[in-house]
Amino acid sequence: MPAEYFEVWAPTATTMAVALSDDTQVLTRQADGWWRAPRPAGDGPVDYGFLVDGEGPFPDPRSRHQPNGVHGATRTFDAAEHVWGDQRWTGRQLAGSTIYEMHLGTFTPEGTLAAAAERLPHLASIGVDFVELLPVNAFNGTHNWGYDGVLWYAVHDGYGGPAAYQGFVDACHQAGIGVIQDVVYNHLGPSGNYLPQYGPYLSQAGGTSWGSSLNLDGPDSDPVRQYIIDNALMWLGDYHVDGLRLDAVHALHDERATHLLEELGSAVDALSASVGRPLSLIAESDLNDPRMITPREAGGYGLTAQWSDDFHHAVHVSLTGETSGYYADFEPLGALAKVLTRGFFHDGTFSSFRARTHGRPIDTKKTPAWRLVVGSQNHDQIGNRATGDRLPATLDAGQLAIAATLTLLGPFTPMLFMGEEWGAGTPWQFFTSHPEPELGEATRKGRIGEFARMGWDPAAVPDPQDPATFTRSKLDWDETARPEHARLLAFYQALAGLRRSQAGFTDPSLDRVAVDFDEHERWLRVTRGDTQILLNLAAVARRVPAEAGAVLLEFAAEGEAVRGRDASAVLLSPHAVAILAAS
Repeated sequence: MPAEYFEVWAPTATTMAVALSDDTQVLTRQADGWWRAPRPAGDGPVDYGFLVDGEGPFPDPRSRHQPNGVHGATRTFDAAEHVWGDQRWTGRQLAGSTIYEMHLGTFTPEGTLAAAAERLPHLASIGVDFVELLPVNAFNGTHNWGYDGVLWYAVHDGYGGPAAYQGFVDACHQAGIGVIQDVVYNHLGPSGNYLPQYGPYLSQAGGTSWGSSLNLDGPDSDPVRQYIIDNALMWLGDYHVDGLRLDAVHALHDERATHLLEELGSAVDALSASVGRPLSLIAESDLNDPRMITPREAGGYGLTAQWSDDFHHAVHVSLTGETSGYYADFEPLGALAKVLTRGFFHDGTFSSFRARTHGRPIDTKKTPAWRLVVGSQNHDQIGNRATGDRLPATLDAGQLAIAATLTLLGPFTPMLFMGEEWGAGTPWQFFTSHPEPELGEATRKGRIGEFARMGWDPAAVPDPQDPATFTRSKLDWDETARPEHARLLAFYQALAGLRRSQAGFTDPSLDRVAVDFDEHERWLRVTRGDTQILLNLAAVARRVPAEAGAVLLEFAAEGEAVRGRDASAVLLSPHAVAILAAS
């Protein structure tokens, strides 16, 4: 919309006005339920809200800035005022890249965009190509994971607001790092959602277990879908973001012939052609459905990539031995071997957790492996554990190195979770800061009750409303200087170097990944191009079959990884990794 107008979609309203700090101005109804009024002349930002049939004022549904919280007035923001310094940035394709998942509030002690930008040299040292930010849109309270957002166009003011966001993206690009923004289009948070005041934004089919859903396929759903698409284009256009991670797309209720994801993909591809740089859409999907990443001309949605939780589950079970819940089917080491060669474990197989058949096979001859984003740790798999414990709470350094090797040298697009590169000892717990006492109490009781039903002592489950839960989840950067953490960090840096220097590690063909393993002996050998990755998951030394070749990199829980070798095998220490060059 032109900057000189206030404009809002409110098709069911009979009167609309904009409330300014010292005036109220009537809006004029336009076509298709839109209302418009001129903005006051003059320089500088203006605070305002909309009156709907005399009720309000409410924040602008497309607010860019909410300096006084989601219940306060909207402040105008001109994205064009930022003087960009990333003119040399031509974008980065997802293929061959490494992603780093970051929650701004806990990544640094300050918890701001400016503070995060100061850590970019560290990310570059471990080969990070993209930073993926957990949701930054405005939510009620001071700290939150970000998935309770209600004003999708606004950047949370506690992180620095929209101008700081532009500065962060600019700094990333000048450091050679792209930015992927996590966005939530499947539900709205529990506090500050004023969309129903304006019109039929919400689905009549009901919401998800997380909150209200948007009207994607009912009457008047065209403008609602455009509301989402315009939001995506805002991040990618006005803020120069390089990609979006689409949260829980399986929860998008859309029965129209053209799914929202397909429509979104078309719009983003058009913008990519216009700006002349790659723009990626990455789906988080629980469906194991290759249609997400199948090109639109072949009947798919045409998204760039999707998460594969099966990789996480297979790695996690192989190292921890946990087999409860959805981990049960991944107990055999063969599950990990299947994931490494076929992408999904559940690809039309029976899922005991779901008590039904799940997933569909990937065409490994046509689908490049980089279209699957994988990680051994992420915000969900850590934060949704009762105590938010990371892998270092139960695994030794050698096992952490095995997880890192499988992630960074496997065939997929690797994603690291902040702090894993040095084996962070801090947890990452579920935290909220709902100002409403009743909402805070409901969240507290719900979280504790959920894990009490699973047999956890309620006293052991952190109170999400306790500020200490948030504080405990902040990274301790002093750990990187301690020997045990520095050793693991150096291994991550070495893995990043290998990934860049050996073409076989970014080869996207699943058909060229070979995996051998011994279920009883607990060893695994992954062959990628001319290199062999030898992994001993056992707590005792094992002979792992291997061809002759120089050791490029090794790591063990203690001491040297390679204890001996002959023409046909390598004797690996317990919980150890050895990567061999071609013979």
